[in-house]
Amino acid sequence: MLTSRPINSATADDAQLRRLYETAFPVEEQIPYDDIIHLLDVMDIDFTVYDDDGVLVGLTMVLHLPKYNWGWYFAVCEELRGKGYGQRILSLVLDKYRGERPFVIDIESPSQPDAPNPEQRRRRHAFYLRNGLRDTGACRSWDNITFTIMTNSDEPFTQQDYEDIVAALRAVWENMPRE
Repeated sequence: MLTSRPINSATADDAQLRRLYETAFPVEEQIPYDDIIHLLDVMDIDFTVYDDDGVLVGLTMVLHLPKYNWGWYFAVCEELRGKGYGQRILSLVLDKYRGERPFVIDIESPSQPDAPNPEQRRRRHAFYLRNGLRDTGACRSWDNITFTIMTNSDEPFTQQDYEDIVAALRAVWENMPRE
């Protein structure tokens, strides 16, 4: 049975969670995990872990912003992919925030011509489309990676909306005390 549990800065320093986070996302897309732990104390992040009968299945991090809930990180353990867990987890997340602010994610663009992983990007994009998200038409490139922005809302979402999200993150990041 799939269960979820919240993670905070006191419970985030877990070897399994760290390993899942550090192996599920390309290094250039990661914030150092120790910084993630610190951000849990200074940002409104819903970090949730999903287990099935005590076995770690996946994680999500949703950043609550004034106008949006931004699906920041979403991962399923590699050995459990293709077994329906991703769909079940995404459904739980979307249900949790339904009726609140729109849910927004950015994913590696399936249309980036020089992408090193085009088939994976197409599958991921199709997964989100099948599960109720739509392309917004907004995109952004960082370190030679183009991201497509998707949402579950019918409300317009513009490039400026995405820039506002990035600016809010940057403001917190730049003002975050470092040890």
